[in-house]
Amino acid sequence: MHFHVMTLFPEMIMEGLSKSIIGRAQQKECISLDAVNIRDYTLDKHKKVDDYPYGGGAGMLMQAQPVYDAYQAVMESIHERQKDHSENDRRVRVIYLTPQGEVFSQKKAVELANEEDLIFLCGHYEGIDERVLEEIVTDYISIGDYVLTGGELPAMVMIDTISRLVPGVLNNGESAQTESHSDGLLEYPQYSRPEVWHNRKVPDVSISGHHANIEKWRLEQAILRTQERRPDMYAAYMEVHPPLPPKKRRCKVSAATQLQAKPEDN
Repeated sequence: MHFHVMTLFPEMIMEGLSKSIIGRAQQKECISLDAVNIRDYTLDKHKKVDDYPYGGGAGMLMQAQPVYDAYQAVMESIHERQKDHSENDRRVRVIYLTPQGEVFSQKKAVELANEEDLIFLCGHYEGIDERVLEEIVTDYISIGDYVLTGGELPAMVMIDTISRLVPGVLNNGESAQTESHSDGLLEYPQYSRPEVWHNRKVPDVSISGHHANIEKWRLEQAILRTQERRPDMYAAYMEVHPPLPPKKRRCKVSAATQLQAKPEDN
């Protein structure tokens, strides 16, 4: 999978995603990461990329021209890599990181992980000229209901989350399937050695070796944890997985009762 980040701070992206799992994934060529400096595409001799917004207002606005030209350069690099891009009619998705967008979720990450290329557009200052957004952006995404200085941190959050779903990135492929949010629940509590620490003992079931009981316990704990910490998620989960109605108990009828209930013979 190929990630392309259009930004004014490419070193922030490259350094921030060069370590740990995502760094190793790049070394293994499971994913690739390219940070494009929007400032390199400005026509201004002073490398200026922003200006005052029409109608006034606080702050500066990123101009359309350098953003669009950076986008064109990214698309050319994608087409060059694909060589025969005439067969690929699927439009490359361009994600603009903005607090005005759809809130990012694990479900969205799974959807985006199916793409071959993703382009992230990182705004700065007071945002970007609306005209270029209308021209190139396919998805408006936020990582939460708060405001950051720029789109670089949200882009890194999304790339990290999506990358974990790409085959080969995680050594244990099951990890991404059992983590929080993967099935609508928060992850169950986990324990490691030693068996007793600060007088706190590992739950007996987790060291019992009985895998069916362990799986049952983990599901129960995941449901309880979700109910406690994310009641909104719990409610949504219970709509899809309503509890089974209790089984009706059949009362055993004694022989004496049966005789009493039997009509007398005439």
